[in-house]
Amino acid sequence: MTDETMQEYASLYVLDLLEGLELDAFQAQLARDPALRQLVRELAEAAAHLAHDAPDASPPAALKARILARLDTPAQAAAPATVIPFKVPCWVPWAAAAVFVLTSAWLSQLYLGSRAAAALLRDQQLLADFELKSARHQLEAERIISRQELSASTAGSTDLNRALQLARQQAADAEAQLTRTQQLLAARDTQLAQATQLVADTEARARREADLASLKIATLASLLGSSPQALAVAVWSPTRQEGVLRVEKLPALAPDKDYQLWLIDPQYPIPVDGGVFTVDPASGAASYAFKAGKPVRAITKFAVSLERKGGVPRAEGPMVLFGP
Repeated sequence: MTDETMQEYASLYVLDLLEGLELDAFQAQLARDPALRQLVRELAEAAAHLAHDAPDASPPAALKARILARLDTPAQAAAPATVIPFKVPCWVPWAAAAVFVLTSAWLSQLYLGSRAAAALLRDQQLLADFELKSARHQLEAERIISRQELSASTAGSTDLNRALQLARQQAADAEAQLTRTQQLLAARDTQLAQATQLVADTEARARREADLASLKIATLASLLGSSPQALAVAVWSPTRQEGVLRVEKLPALAPDKDYQLWLIDPQYPIPVDGGVFTVDPASGAASYAFKAGKPVRAITKFAVSLERKGGVPRAEGPMVLFGP
């Protein structure tokens, strides 16, 4: 059996008055409900009989308004949650800053020297071009003079042959000079390319050294009464969003345990997972390259906890290392 609403929709469906989402919803219900399909067949047969027996008539004007009034209104979207930002100061080690300043000064001098060498090579190239043009003009002038002397001379075939031979020798010398000049120009082009590459390498090295100033370096102290000598050093690159953890003298792990690294960023209410690692059973040492489980802006502290094998989404075990 169908309720009054389905009966009304069935009537509209038989009369081909359903559209859009209403038509899709009714067709889906029609495919699931055998009783509804029987009602639609009966209404269709009755409509067919009425079409033959009843006179032509127009539907009431209030029908469309009554149908539209039954449509549901969409639910209002939930208001987005408000995130309260945190602002925490960040410090850079004085040692890293000093290394950065000295390295930057050295690289600046190297860069300026490379630029000066490149400018000198360009000037030499311009000079070589000028010499090449002068040699060509000289060669052309000598050829013109030789032709004029040959045309003007009507006597002294011996002298003419000597002059022609001299002109040919001068032309050969000029050609040889031209070849040497071209070779010199090619060698200077190679030097210019090498100088340009040196400048590019220097700039790339300067950018890499500049990244050093943004590194976060922290020392983690032991929280274990049984292993007070345990320690770790963490180095984090904010630009690359990756880091390296080096631990020493941590206790050996049970087969069902792992050490897990945590990154503390004030923008998150709980520490960010940095992954799990194990240590050498004999020395307790390990070197672990890690990435944050979420994007971090400013790491204020690092921590290492003892967790079950494979790690956990939130710290559960005891903290073994913490810092700075």
